[in-house]
Parts: sequence; C-alpha cells; structure tokens
Amino acid sequence: MRADRLVSLVLLLRQRGRLTADTLARELEVSTRTGLRDIEALSAAGVPVYAERGRHGGFALLPGFRTELTGLNHDEALALLAAGSARGEQVFGLGSALASAMRKVVDALPDGHRDTASDAAQRFLVDPESDLLSRRLVTDEVPDSAMAEVRRAVLAGHKLRLHYAATGQAPRWRTVDPIGLVTIRDRGYLLATRAGEDRTYRLSRVLAAEELPEPAQRPSRVDLDRIWQERSARFLSGGDHVSVLLRVAPARREELLDTALAIRAEEPEEDGRLRLEVTFQDFRHAEWALWQLGTDAEALTPRSLRAALHHRAAEMATRYLGD
Repeated sequence: MRADRLVSLVLLLRQRGRLTADTLARELEVSTRTGLRDIEALSAAGVPVYAERGRHGGFALLPGFRTELTGLNHDEALALLAAGSARGEQVFGLGSALASAMRKVVDALPDGHRDTASDAAQRFLVDPESDLLSRRLVTDEVPDSAMAEVRRAVLAGHKLRLHYAATGQAPRWRTVDPIGLVTIRDRGYLLATRAGEDRTYRLSRVLAAEELPEPAQRPSRVDLDRIWQERSARFLSGGDHVSVLLRVAPARREELLDTALAIRAEEPEEDGRLRLEVTFQDFRHAEWALWQLGTDAEALTPRSLRAALHHRAAEMATRYLGD
C-alpha cells in the first residue's frame, strides 16, 4: 500500500540521510518515477523533504524531523533486529515487509539506544548462506504473486486454487482448503485439506495460485504444531522409506542428519560412537549417505544395506588394487 511505502520512505531518509532517487526506488522496490512521485506526496503533506543538486546530491529531511513510535525497549528491538537478519526473511514472501518493519523498529528507539541496538544486531548472524564446509544452503523460491495469493487465502480462510507440480507428475490445478503455513530449514509448506483428505504441499512446487471467494472448510482454531507432528509421523511411516540402525562417529553426526529424513533413536556407546536409528528416503538414499561417511559410519541393519556397502567397497578395492 502507498501509505506504508511513504512511511518507509520517511524512515529511510531519517536513518540513512541523503539518498538518490535511484537508491530510494531500489530500497522500496518501485520504479524511479514512482519514487519521485512519493517524494512529491510527502512534501505536499508537510514532511520537510528537500532535494540537493549536484554530483553527490539526493533527497534528505530537514535535521531534527522524526516520526513518533513508542513501546519497544532495547532488548525487544534487538530481538527483532536479530531475527530480521536471518535468511528466513524471504519465507512466505514477507521479505520486503520485514525490511520495512525493521526500519520502523530502529526509528522507534530512543535516541540513546538507536545506535547501540543497531551495532549490537550487527554482531549476530543467523543462518548464513553456507556452513563452515562451504556447503551452500538452498532456500525454496516461490513466485511472489503465487505466495501472496496463498498467504491471503490462509489468513482470510478462503478456498485456494493451486497450479502444483507434484514429484514425477505434470503440473495441474487443484482446489484446496488451506489450514496454515509451516517453514523448516528454509523450506515452506502449505498444510491443507482436499475433498476432506489431509494434504501437504511444498511451496516451491506451487507454480501459480488463486484465492477464491468461497470460505474454506476448516476449524476456526488450529494447532499447527500438532498437525505437523501427526503428518510428519504418517510421512515417515509410508512409501519406500528405510529405517537403518547404525554406528557413527560423533563428529559426523550432523553431516549424516543433513541427509536423513528423521532420527528415531540415539544413544552413546562405550567406545564414544553413537548408535542411531535413522530413516532415509529409500534404499539407494541410505546406501549413498553412508558411503559418504566412509569408515566413520557402520550400518548394523538391514543386512541388505550392509551387503550393498560391502559390495561397493570390494569393487573400489579391486579397482585400485593393481596400482
């Protein structure tokens, strides 16, 4: 909405000083022409914004002008600023809204706390794009227009049409009753029902969406955490999933769990290794994951997996034996 954009424009100028029209337009995600019209609207409304010409020119506010927002203490603002630094800001298509909210948070602080809170927030880094092994973390991407329709339908309680590409199937339209949105490890999911049956949709597979005017068939109150746990349990107990009992070196535990679907049980052994019961997508997935760990992991069951790993190791030994 334009009113929200005008507030963001004022906060940008207050917090960063003189900015060019191009910079303002980029920050507000509008065209330069729209940005200039917004500046004219602010001036007409009595906000003291002025232009400076020349090579280092731009737009600025008269010194001392500020908006009045109260109610946040230092730690509350710091918590919001730290949360806003995470890569998860793009989840559910709310990245630009979060950026606007962060500007309002900073501006809401008393003069004595504004700089210290901003500096403190710079000392926190939440979920960077890669880990210490330079493995890049992949975030699901959903078209903004589709995500906006999904979000509106969930919040309004309306039916939703999805153009969805299920794994191994051609994309097709389907109408669902949305229940809620869940994000885990930067992956987003829509929990819904379809013809009364539970459905879980990966947001990255939504190609297009349309909010419908009809009310969704769903309860007025919902416990998303309970629903997610129930659906996760059903997912892990179905399909071609393979449960593996294994021993692994503690240093490789996280690497193993990054590839597994779930961990069912865990206990330490006397030699310092960990005994885990882990679920994998299928047999080939389990074989591949354990092969990556070399001698730091040992599959105990099923015997077919032990045999497959033994066969692979024997082939590798034969390949290099003559050298």
